[in-house]
Amino acid sequence: MIVIKLGGSLYGSPQLQQWLDQIVASDQPIIIVPGGGPFADQVRDAQQQHPLPDPDAHHMALLAMAQFGLLLCGLQPSLAPYYIASGRLDKVENKAIWIPSKHLLHSPDIPHNWTVTSDSLALWLAQQLGADKLLIVKSASLADTALTIEQASSADLLDSAFPHYYQKNPISTTLFHAQHSNQLHSCLSEAKHSGLTLL
Repeated sequence: MIVIKLGGSLYGSPQLQQWLDQIVASDQPIIIVPGGGPFADQVRDAQQQHPLPDPDAHHMALLAMAQFGLLLCGLQPSLAPYYIASGRLDKVENKAIWIPSKHLLHSPDIPHNWTVTSDSLALWLAQQLGADKLLIVKSASLADTALTIEQASSADLLDSAFPHYYQKNPISTTLFHAQHSNQLHSCLSEAKHSGLTLL
């Protein structure tokens, strides 16, 4: 089982469809975690304009991820939405897109603030599913040399809560630039690729 987080920065980019096509072409079970994209940006704007408490903004940000996830389902109909009902994790047999729902609001190990973004939630889901790998796809420039999880977080390549979750239950994590969708197969087959594997 592979978990792939598609960052919201891919919204509006042709690279988004390229990643979806590469994922569908893979022969491995994969679950996609959507970023928040412009939907999350609207939440940030709303919190700047109104006295909106962090827990409410967190709930809205989860809904932003859900909206982006449903958009991805529309772009690639062969990818089914995946919901967690009442905390029960169903096995993913093929490929799906995680649609975060309100059960996360009752999870004691997920802070309801901006320290946790779709990065940490992707790791959290990978841990819950016992995934073999986590791939995080971003448009940000990546370093040429290996980074630790803490260094990647300090460089804003990962959110600030990610190291905490990783220390609790490490999952092999690789950062990919959005332009490198054609190297997905190489990464999954352990061949040489340009992704940044985190230590």
